Amino acid sequence: MEEFKKVFEKNKAWAANTTAADPDFFTRLAHQQSPEHLWIGCSDSRVPANQIMDLPPGEVFVHRNIANIVVPSDLNCLSVLQFAIEVLKVRHVIVCGHYGCGGIAAAMSSKKNGMIDNWLRHIRTTARIYSDLIDKTSSEEERNDLLCELNVIEQVQNVCATTIVQDAWDNGQKFAVHGIIYSVKNGLLKDLIHVEAANKVTHGEDFPAVLK
Repeated sequence: MEEFKKVFEKNKAWAANTTAADPDFFTRLAHQQSPEHLWIGCSDSRVPANQIMDLPPGEVFVHRNIANIVVPSDLNCLSVLQFAIEVLKVRHVIVCGHYGCGGIAAAMSSKKNGMIDNWLRHIRTTARIYSDLIDKTSSEEERNDLLCELNVIEQVQNVCATTIVQDAWDNGQKFAVHGIIYSVKNGLLKDLIHVEAANKVTHGEDFPAVLK
């Protein structure tokens, strides 16, 4: 409990420093949020959305889970997606994975992990779909890195396939779905894929060469 008290001490210091630097910061923040970005990312503590994109609070609507997975049975994720598109009217839906993802590594391992294995089955399905490509990698790190990229691309496709996104595009709403990946080794993002409408897909400059 003594250690947890530091949370409140640091919070007070942060609030005071923030107000000193920008007296109107919390006044602006108290108004209705109007972010342009929805971030669907991994729960990994090393991958904070706002910091990675250097955006202040209020600029990014965030959903996170193990290995940034989007599946039609996850009502939590779908509720966030619906609110972001229909209410907040975001312009960019971002699926962000990261290299060195523990969920990816666990999915590729034969070790039993308990309940989470039910969630990791979604990744294993992706690995099975792209098994021919994954089997050509020369190391475990290369294999896992490739699956991190493939998982992002697969989840972008899953986002685009939801009735939420399809209905919004059919109604003429303008927004794009982006697939990007983050490196915890250097702090940089890589550009994988963008989808702006049902049949408008563009590959980013870092799109996996094995898929080209």
